[in-house]
Amino acid sequence: MLADAAAELFLEQGYGRTTVDQIAARAGVSRATFFNYFTAKSDVMWLDLDAAVAALPQHLASSTESSAVRAVEDALLAAARAHDPERVPWAIAQAEVMDVGDGLVASVATRVTAQHRAVASFVAARTGEHAQSLWPQTVAGAMLGAAAAAFGVWVTDGVARRPLVEYVAAALTPVVAGLDAR
Repeated sequence: MLADAAAELFLEQGYGRTTVDQIAARAGVSRATFFNYFTAKSDVMWLDLDAAVAALPQHLASSTESSAVRAVEDALLAAARAHDPERVPWAIAQAEVMDVGDGLVASVATRVTAQHRAVASFVAARTGEHAQSLWPQTVAGAMLGAAAAAFGVWVTDGVARRPLVEYVAAALTPVVAGLDAR
């Protein structure tokens, strides 16, 4: 309800000109209720990404793949499979209409950093390296970068859009082949 109200207002008047009070009023709830669900206005835009970030460590932990790189691939594909194909993030698809500013773009950095940290920590644990070492950082950066590129293309493909997992698999295939050859 809050996300729908926010989307309507962002489309009508832009992200920067929309306040939390307006979102709460449109949804028929109090400002305090808004903050029971979200810590900031920008959080409304990233519900799906937050779900993916939350699920990624579970996907990684449940992997039986012996290769850390292949395990990360499996986890990213599982996250892509789990994504509801009807849930195209309007923060990305309608960024121009909503006049999404630098503040909102910066808010996604926290989420991307959490994904990167989860993958690098997993690779480090599998390889016995420190999470800040070059190999865990490289695997996390390359694989998450490929998955993010796939996600961006998926969002912009419009009515020709195929399942997200197909995009992610196509983007990861050459990256995994190169990394796994190490």
